[in-house]
Amino acid sequence: RELLTAHGYGGDAVPVVRVSGLKALEGDPRWTASVEALLDAVDTYVPMPERYLDAPFLLPVENVLTITGRGTVVTGAVERGTVRVGDRVEVLGASVETVVTGLETFGKPMEEAQAGDNVALLLRGVARDTVRRGHVVAAPGSVVPARRFTAQVYVLSAREGGRSTPLTTGYRPQFYIRTADVVGDVDLGEAAVARPGDTVTMTVELGRDVPLETGLGFAIREGGRTVGAGTVTEVGVTAVA
Repeated sequence: RELLTAHGYGGDAVPVVRVSGLKALEGDPRWTASVEALLDAVDTYVPMPERYLDAPFLLPVENVLTITGRGTVVTGAVERGTVRVGDRVEVLGASVETVVTGLETFGKPMEEAQAGDNVALLLRGVARDTVRRGHVVAAPGSVVPARRFTAQVYVLSAREGGRSTPLTTGYRPQFYIRTADVVGDVDLGEAAVARPGDTVTMTVELGRDVPLETGLGFAIREGGRTVGAGTVTEVGVTAVA
């Protein structure tokens, strides 16, 4: 509890539940009860996240399927807003505007999906090879794709699984933005160098247009490891001074 308090979690108020998943799976009554106690604690102390319903609809595409005789289906989690059967949507990355003609969640047909729902959208007249993972389905005109942005970025240290050497202007890692994976050029401005453990401002020029907006989080990866985490602060800006 002292450790929790030291890290700002209010150690005196946070419930501590001892659990053994292995013993619970073996059928030990004491530990099966402990799992139930853990779930009760989660229900009691962890608030339900608010669904972002008042903004225009947006869904990052995770997968694309073809249903014979019906058309192209995209799947993903609704990031914000609401979508209904019959709504017009835009596929950003494919430059296609279409209509949602079907909606399903876990195989169950629906008339509406909202922020937080995992859904499959049937899109009218969209070819299978037109859409791919990393594209975004959104309300028409609600998001503008861009290549250039400024961000606040934390560079992970080697202890955190990141780099042991600094980043410099000209660095070209992969940027994971929503479900997209895009290479980008880094400009650190006058600072020129970012050491592991630093929080820095950088300008990024992506290899292709991606739907971007202020406040959007992303990860920076190289060689199969995450080396940084950032938040977009401006879109379509000039280089960092």
